Amino acid sequence: MALLDWAEQASSWIIEDDYDSEFRYLGRPLPALKSLDRRDHVIYCGTFSKVMFPGLRLAYAVIPERAVERVGRVACSMNAGSPTLLQAAVADFIELGHFARHLKRMRALYSERRMLIVHALEQAFGERLIVDLPPGGIQFAVQFAEGPGGPGGPVDDVAVAARAREAGLAVLPLSIWYANGRAPRTLRGLVMGFANIADAGEAGRLARTLRACLDD
Repeated sequence: MALLDWAEQASSWIIEDDYDSEFRYLGRPLPALKSLDRRDHVIYCGTFSKVMFPGLRLAYAVIPERAVERVGRVACSMNAGSPTLLQAAVADFIELGHFARHLKRMRALYSERRMLIVHALEQAFGERLIVDLPPGGIQFAVQFAEGPGGPGGPVDDVAVAARAREAGLAVLPLSIWYANGRAPRTLRGLVMGFANIADAGEAGRLARTLRACLDD
């Protein structure tokens, strides 16, 4: 509410990128800031590539009415836009209720898959890995237990992530998200997704592969 008050006083816009908020596994879904915006200062953005499939390159923005014409003009000057047929197909998919049912099914599936990989990581790493499991989204962070004062010092998560990529795993080092990622007290770990975990067997294989990357 303070942010919305600021936007009104400053006559400014707030860009809300509601990234993968449809996938929340614990508690009630968080309301979008746009839903609280009574004075039209929020531009709400989203994409269907995460909630349906990556090949669907279709994004959207909910624009305050007074800015629709200007934003549309700018958008048309930047690119040719998305194919009209594709937009119409997605619109029908939503209107017929298929999109809501799709989200419900995928939310249950992703909830199961994230727990499969979490359990597999716990079995493969034991106390050497701390899982930071958020209530929503399609990825999470893990932290290596070794740190300042630990037996081996801070783990080089950049090197671990590089070895993991060579082994076919798409993970990112946690430290690169810090302004000074090489500082001794920077948390070291990995950021990883779980949406494509097929079953417990695959989760175990991936976790063991990742463990080998840590031990190399």
